[in-house]
Amino acid sequence: MDLIASGQGFILLVLGIAALGLEVWALVQAIRFRKDAYPAAGKQTKVLWVTLTAVGAAIGFVSFQNPLGFLSIIAVAIAAIFLVSVLPALRSVQGPGGRTSNGPYGGW
Repeated sequence: MDLIASGQGFILLVLGIAALGLEVWALVQAIRFRKDAYPAAGKQTKVLWVTLTAVGAAIGFVSFQNPLGFLSIIAVAIAAIFLVSVLPALRSVQGPGGRTSNGPYGGW
């Protein structure tokens, strides 16, 4: 039984670290884009998304050993919503690097 419990604990730890990585990645992406890109993409403000993803990353950091907890799931949901909905819209407005897609030499 100890082997099964150890295996389950290891899997939960890996899931918690992966969730934390996802939340930190969403936070970094939220910070990268200019503040005027958010309304141009038809999304909420940069302050809101940076705050939400920062709170999600903080929750993920505090509770990475319990990735199936209620707050952990909410934190992953915030990161997922940002990465699936907001980030593609920002990239379409500003380009993948967080800069305008058409510079003085044209787009890629």
